[in-house]
Amino acid sequence: MKKTTFLLFFLLTSTILLAQRPNKESISITGKVIEANTNQPLEYATVVIKNSKTQKISGGITDGKGNFRILTPKGTYEISIEFISFKTLKLPNQEIIANKNLGTIKLHEDSSSLDEVVLVAEKSTVDIRLDKKIYNVGKDMTVKGGTASDVLDNVPSVDVDPDGVVSLRGSENVRILIDGKPSALVGLSGAEALKQLPSDAIERVEVITSPSARYDSEGTAGILNIILRKGKASGFNGSVNVTAGDPKNYQAGVNLNLRTEKINVFSNIGYNNSRNPGIYNSNITYLTDNTVDSIRIENRDNERLRNGFNANFGLEYFLNKKSSITGTIFVRDSNNDNISTNSINSFDTSKNALYNSLRIQDESEKDQTLQFSLNYTNNLDDKGQKLTVDLQHSASSENEFAIITDTNPETNTTDELSLDNLLQADYVLPIGKNSQFEAGYRGSFQDLTSDYIVVAPNLAAAYNPSNNLAFTQNVNAFYTQFGSKINKFSYLLGIRAEITNIDISLLNTKESYNKKYTDFFPTVNFGYELTEDQSFTLGYSRRLRRPHSRYLNPFESRESEVIFYKGNVDLDPTYTNSFDLGYLNTWGKLTLNSSIYYQHSTNNITRVNSQDVRIINGKETNILVRQPINLASEDRSGFEFTANYNASNKVRFSGSFNFYQFKTLGEYTYNVTDPSTNDITPITQNFDTKNNAWFTRLDAKITLPWDIQSQTRVFYYGPKTDAQSNIEGILSTSLAFSKDILKNKGTLVLNVSDLFNSRKYQVLGYAPSRENPTNITDQTFQRRMRQVSLTFTYRFNQNKNQKNRKSGENREDDGGGDAF
Repeated sequence: MKKTTFLLFFLLTSTILLAQRPNKESISITGKVIEANTNQPLEYATVVIKNSKTQKISGGITDGKGNFRILTPKGTYEISIEFISFKTLKLPNQEIIANKNLGTIKLHEDSSSLDEVVLVAEKSTVDIRLDKKIYNVGKDMTVKGGTASDVLDNVPSVDVDPDGVVSLRGSENVRILIDGKPSALVGLSGAEALKQLPSDAIERVEVITSPSARYDSEGTAGILNIILRKGKASGFNGSVNVTAGDPKNYQAGVNLNLRTEKINVFSNIGYNNSRNPGIYNSNITYLTDNTVDSIRIENRDNERLRNGFNANFGLEYFLNKKSSITGTIFVRDSNNDNISTNSINSFDTSKNALYNSLRIQDESEKDQTLQFSLNYTNNLDDKGQKLTVDLQHSASSENEFAIITDTNPETNTTDELSLDNLLQADYVLPIGKNSQFEAGYRGSFQDLTSDYIVVAPNLAAAYNPSNNLAFTQNVNAFYTQFGSKINKFSYLLGIRAEITNIDISLLNTKESYNKKYTDFFPTVNFGYELTEDQSFTLGYSRRLRRPHSRYLNPFESRESEVIFYKGNVDLDPTYTNSFDLGYLNTWGKLTLNSSIYYQHSTNNITRVNSQDVRIINGKETNILVRQPINLASEDRSGFEFTANYNASNKVRFSGSFNFYQFKTLGEYTYNVTDPSTNDITPITQNFDTKNNAWFTRLDAKITLPWDIQSQTRVFYYGPKTDAQSNIEGILSTSLAFSKDILKNKGTLVLNVSDLFNSRKYQVLGYAPSRENPTNITDQTFQRRMRQVSLTFTYRFNQNKNQKNRKSGENREDDGGGDAF
């Protein structure tokens, strides 16, 4: 082991020293890069020089004044000057035999490519493209020291509720991908896993509301594609960051990268130790024949303690100039403790005490994830013909043990294990200059087991939710698409076929369910460039939402005796036809992206409240059961816009607004059994409703004196009403300040999340219906209090906003785009 360690150290040291050894015959290439329209210098523009004989690539970046100086041996070179959202300037066959000054180089904004164009300044938090919006995590100070859940909660069009459920345009039917693929990084519980992935590990998030046939059909509202950091700058470089916050939030992370001509080694390592206090208060009014019978008040304090480690290691090996193999390993290990203290008081209408207790749930949880990924990329020719193959295997386990102390104590244990495999192949064939054909296959295979055991001596056997679930889901998908551009008009037509086979076994009750379905998902996308600054897009896609294992598993939560959450094994997938009309316009310093959308869904999966009657503490008590069901249909229409305004180099504004209307149709019939007489009463709930909702964000970045960067973000979610509940509006504000130190190698960020501690959800719910309720629940919950944190980042051998050259010859690690 010592010999191996020494050998690796020697190889790394030798590589770095050789890469940095100066050439005695080096000469210099200098120049200055500016923006053509404003004559302003472009900082961090990339200058790439390629030796025409040896094909060796080197280069550099411009400084704050747009100047660059590159040392290189004598020879003949192809020189290109690049900057994101600007047309690349190429200088072929440059014979360099002495020091040469290329003079002032002017770059022009590029608005000619549907997929590659970014019509905003490089330093904006949100890049607006025709086919997607890209949220640049590293440029957002308000998520420093946060998690992936915090990152998504700051993405335009996205909202994360107190339970961690992610919504896109107000719909929970959103697909979350990691680097363009389903991943174990999202975890078994989804929401909880995102809270364990540090924000520093994420480079950007892509919001795709009209996906092409290349993407999974999963996610009726669209796709959120999380791109992890993968350093690609030449040489050895990296960064270290540490965070301290209150309530307790300690984090540390290291990003390391080594790139030579043949390999690119990258890694992200993170550790977090945090305490997240929260509240959950409910006031339940019980009614009989519309007359108040009693009142039950529950005041619950939650404290979530997280202690976790995660690491992502990758090696990219360049087989030749056109092909590479990349292997990555992701590891996550976390130990969490969730303590819930619930004070329960029950009164009659005369305020006489009926029942008082203190219910404490102390839950320990251990999550582990191990994922292996292998990618092969071959750029078959110089015209864009390309083949990629991906293999991925992951194993995720979640073990929970909870002790509930109450008048009637109990324990519950959950053991879950998920094994996931993925095989994917994609082929791209350009046809002519402006057309492109694509085809591919993706197979995803999941085997999951979940063993849930409740030991409660005073709980009637009929109400004991213990169960053992075995869940298998295999999906084989094939797709093809063709795109072309004719003058200012472009189109992309595709079709995707998915064959799904699901097996569900409830081992305790010996129940088995099998569901097989084959579906076709057409996609149509059009684009039209009215001018260089104005463009329209029109997209249609058919998509679905498969119920995941948590929604199918009929276990009940046990934090409360009268409010339960459970799954529904009878759920069917939701199918959605989605239409999206987009408009992009740039007026000088202002960029506006707007869209009008409409979605029609059948078998819509909706979480609803139903009632039941159980014997609790010797008394018949109405309880509330919240679970997902299929409703007949939902129609959702709305409009949104995202705007960026760069007033100057020191003042930048961005904002987004989303308004939507939803109409739901459907009834739900279930039986309520009287525990004393065993009489069965059928209950039919009507969920027909039509209502509006909206939310907005405003973000301001201002450079203060002494080069202090400030960022203010205001978020407001308007009130919302559906068939069973009223949800109050929510307002929250976050502030952040940053200052570069240590000759710009270090940065300090002070972040205050939810400045006024106002992000509290207030819900008034009616069950079984508004018209004839048997209980009315007034709930207030807050999963996270105001957070103050200080983050320090130190960079070595890299610049703060360093732009990276692509690995190989246009290697894409994010699942690809739809350019043609």
